[in-house]
Amino acid sequence: MKFTDEHHALYKTVKEFGEKEIKPFNEEWEKAGIYPAKELFKKMADLNLLGITKNPNYGGMGLDYSYSIVFAEALGHSCNASVVMGIGVQTDMATPAIDRYGSDLIKKEFLAPSISGDYVASVAVSEPNSGSDVASIKTSAKKDRDDYIINGQKMWITNSTQADYFCTLVNTSNDKPHKNKSLIVIPADTPGVNVGEKIDKIGMRSSDTAPVYFDNVRVPQSFRIGDEGSGFTMQMQQFQEERLFIAASTLIATENCITDTIEYCKERKAFGKPLLDNQVIHFKLAEHQTELESLRALVYKACDRFVDGKDVTMLASMAKLKSGRLIREVSDSCLQFWGGMGYTMENPVSQQFRDGRLHSIGGGSDEVMLQIISKYMNTLPKKS
Repeated sequence: MKFTDEHHALYKTVKEFGEKEIKPFNEEWEKAGIYPAKELFKKMADLNLLGITKNPNYGGMGLDYSYSIVFAEALGHSCNASVVMGIGVQTDMATPAIDRYGSDLIKKEFLAPSISGDYVASVAVSEPNSGSDVASIKTSAKKDRDDYIINGQKMWITNSTQADYFCTLVNTSNDKPHKNKSLIVIPADTPGVNVGEKIDKIGMRSSDTAPVYFDNVRVPQSFRIGDEGSGFTMQMQQFQEERLFIAASTLIATENCITDTIEYCKERKAFGKPLLDNQVIHFKLAEHQTELESLRALVYKACDRFVDGKDVTMLASMAKLKSGRLIREVSDSCLQFWGGMGYTMENPVSQQFRDGRLHSIGGGSDEVMLQIISKYMNTLPKKS
């Protein structure tokens, strides 16, 4: 990926925004279990940060996806993975399909206010018994004249308590699992939409996550994105951007674990010398930095191919897999080097230890990523 002056300018803007508008409030939002999405998104919209790759006719900048990767990476300087995740839902998880396949009506009604920061978006795919197994979702939409009647439940929904709408994957027929699904935009204030209590999580605590219930929810068929039955394909395509965003967003967080630990180990003395003088520590940190640069190269390679219009499902899955495992490994070993101080809540490395654990689960578990990679490598057994 070749960085231009425009890429560097965007990186600088996002980095400064994260350091000024997010990082100082991390402790407050962690304790509250929520961040002020509407307020924060409006500030981001003032800097044209919510529609970087989106259609200019609806307020976007129309830039290629390399700028989204720069955006995701630079957000890491905010030092709050849960807020970054909430932002990513707005920019790279709930809105790509609307931008790519939505009608003019849907784009005016939902995409434009998402880009302007007037709406908070949420993507509703996972269910209590259908997490990474997207094909097995049960939420259904039945036609009734010009409307759909929607019933079901979604689980682990990010931004849900503040959302203005949900980009929702539902079953619209009794066809095969990969052909019976549609993406439908469901406004949060529609009668029958109920958001449950926030889930008390071990990490990502600044992010509001809750179940969402649909009880005979009536929405017009015009709120369907694209053709009926094409939802699974669109969601799989949307997952490519989601997984690349997740991988890119871990780069600075992982790097911060390493650099913060270096500084701490320079200052902390044990047995008459700085901890960093121990070969086992500086060798381990050197290994972590090498792995990080390998991940960064993988993310950039996948981005280049995505910009060229190529299928990056395998590379995006590899990046997602590697990023989740690396942030876990790095935060765990760095926490060990901090000793007792690492086992305190206010320590930045301990926050990465808690927050980073989700990266191997959310957005597709490690096991699902391995299955996808195996499929593209042609190592899975043939179905009879």
